[in-house]
Amino acid sequence: MYWNLDLARYIADAPWPVTKDELINYVNRTGAPQQVVENLEDLPDSDDMYESLDEIWPDYPTDEDFGYSDEELQN
Repeated sequence: MYWNLDLARYIADAPWPVTKDELINYVNRTGAPQQVVENLEDLPDSDDMYESLDEIWPDYPTDEDFGYSDEELQN
């Protein structure tokens, strides 16, 4: 499974929490590239709910990773 920011943006606005099957259905309906579908199909088969993108891609960059802080965003 390979994620990057371009691929992750297709699931960032998903209706969390979702199951694996619901997420695959969502990306198919929104026209995500096949690589996104393949990445999601590589997730373990389970009926467990994913609460956020962080559970699918634990290394998902945050504002802190880019050197932004809340103070800078408020200015």
